[in-house]
Amino acid sequence: MSAFSVGIIGAGQAATELLNQLVNAEFVDIVGIADLKTDTPGILLAKQHGIHTTTNMSEILELGESLDIVIDVTGVHVVREQLRRYMVESENHHTVIMHERIAALMVSLARGQLVDMKASDDDY
Repeated sequence: MSAFSVGIIGAGQAATELLNQLVNAEFVDIVGIADLKTDTPGILLAKQHGIHTTTNMSEILELGESLDIVIDVTGVHVVREQLRRYMVESENHHTVIMHERIAALMVSLARGQLVDMKASDDDY
């Protein structure tokens, strides 16, 4: 493996914090970021870096087992359940779903201090 293939679901403040860390890592290939809104900070940052953006998270999930990690930073319970159901129904035993609390931990570790990463209040 030369890089981790990563997709991000949610592009609000939490995703932006994480994306700022990931875009600088040579060993991370961000394949796409999905959010219902097209003007969120995370979507705008992704576009600046030439990362695929979409309003349909299925576009990212359909990459199947070529996707190593899908990071859910929506904070929306329904999205978390949809992601789990998709992985089971598609029989994808490779891709790992990363919860937004783990993303908050990673960003906090990188900064050396606790970072409050408020997820979106939007419904999906």
